[in-house]
Amino acid sequence: MRSKLPPLNALRVFEVAARAGSYSAAARKLNLTHGAVSRHIAILEDWLGQPLFVRDGQSMVASGHARAFAREISVAFDQIADAAERYGKSQHLKVIRVSASATVAMRWLIPRLPSFKAICPDVDVRVSTALSTDSTLRGSFDLAIRREVPADGQFQAWPLFRERNTVIASPKLIAKTGILSIEQLADETWLTTESRPRDWEMWAETAGQPTLRAGRTLRFDHFFVTVQAVVDGLGFGIGPFPTLEAECTSGRLQKPFPNLTSAGSTYYALVPLDADKPTHMRDFVEWLRSSSESDRPGK
Repeated sequence: MRSKLPPLNALRVFEVAARAGSYSAAARKLNLTHGAVSRHIAILEDWLGQPLFVRDGQSMVASGHARAFAREISVAFDQIADAAERYGKSQHLKVIRVSASATVAMRWLIPRLPSFKAICPDVDVRVSTALSTDSTLRGSFDLAIRREVPADGQFQAWPLFRERNTVIASPKLIAKTGILSIEQLADETWLTTESRPRDWEMWAETAGQPTLRAGRTLRFDHFFVTVQAVVDGLGFGIGPFPTLEAECTSGRLQKPFPNLTSAGSTYYALVPLDADKPTHMRDFVEWLRSSSESDRPGK
């Protein structure tokens, strides 16, 4: 397997050059000469059998193919650095790596992390995000939060919370439109998400208005973009709770019909069965269970 690896020093120089944007910028970052960077790139290009950089005026810039290659090896270098840190001599550093879908990470998990920090101040929780449209579990992590439990039996899993969906909008838009009844929504702009295509229809059916339709719709590719558009007052959206509870508490969002909700997704915590479970990891799992307990109905 090792014989299939490209020259690692050249690979590292290439990754920096692709990220920095040019040979000159990479040379400054790596404290090398322009010629040394050029030679390393040439070695890697020869190994791969194709060019990675193209001339643009006076500069050499990474091709689209090279930028895609660089993104993947950047992840690999990060994993190597993380593994070296965790398995090196600095055992005093306690790290927990959590992988979560972007919206849950941004809106549910991260706002709660200060309470864990207060309990375990010497533990570093590192959060990486994934798109909800990507069901695969990639990368290296100690715990993942996902909508589905993999069927391969490789994870210990338990439900964290089940979302309930309702209409959301910015306070300014609610004041401007004077929304008081569900029927008034037909005259407003509805914001939708490609990854959540039936949210509005399911909510309307639950609210007893199955034929309700928008006067205008705007669709976004990812839900965290839709949420930002709602916060900015572009229209009304359907939002999941407790995921967005912090946004309402801060006053960035409001629920004009808080008692009318439809069923949403259930999120699960997943811990690899073969993962190390030191004391600080067990403490985090216990905290996560307790934190999610308050989000369940009746709590």
